[in-house]
Amino acid sequence: MTAFRPKLWTVAGLALTLAACGGEQGGEAGKAGEAGAPTAASGEGEGGEGEGGEASGTGAGEAGATQAYANVPADSRTALRLAHLKGFFLTAQAVSAAEGAEAAAALAGQGVLEVYEPEAAALKAAGVDEAALRAAAQSGDPAALKSAVATLDAASRKAGGNNAAVVKHLASMSAGMYAEATKGGALNPIEYQHAYGAALAAKALADADPKLAAVRPDLQKLVALWPSPTAPADAAKAAKPGQVLAQASRVELALSGA
Repeated sequence: MTAFRPKLWTVAGLALTLAACGGEQGGEAGKAGEAGAPTAASGEGEGGEGEGGEASGTGAGEAGATQAYANVPADSRTALRLAHLKGFFLTAQAVSAAEGAEAAAALAGQGVLEVYEPEAAALKAAGVDEAALRAAAQSGDPAALKSAVATLDAASRKAGGNNAAVVKHLASMSAGMYAEATKGGALNPIEYQHAYGAALAAKALADADPKLAAVRPDLQKLVALWPSPTAPADAAKAAKPGQVLAQASRVELALSGA
């Protein structure tokens, strides 16, 4: 497969994330930063999964994602990855209206590099149209983003899994990413958006499943902790990580049997 080559400014943004989060090294949960630009050959991405689907810890990405992939039931792992990936495209759609196609393409490109490529074979087997993802990552066009979300939704229906478990672990992932985004009192705008994407994906999945109606109010409150899809210039105006963690915990508690 030809390696994905996003626009240079997208790669530069990922490099800045690497620098902010401490680089590729240090795979321990809580210490790892963004994994940079993983490929299918590496077998590791933001979720820290190796080829066998287990959390490897080596060169792992964000601690919140690593923990979520490690703890979700095996039969829901592909569903979690699809939802995680969808979060990037949902955030890209939200960003597109405010910041334009280039900003949207950057987010979509990050999702392709960090979440799709490490498990491309499994996601293709679930029915993901890779061309649709890459078209959105190259253009950031609203129609292309919509098409990417549609192929992920179709693949999610085919992949099956336990929606309650996926929502629960997306909430946990979001809180972990947000803690990383606000580490040391600073605010990493890229991690901020990744955490937002996981929260959006959790809400979208619950909104589509009548069995999860009871948890929707808690998910709405979780998403509302991001007043906009872009990080505020003043970190003090962002929600505190404890607020996000507390609300994610309410979601997890509501789904504790999953």
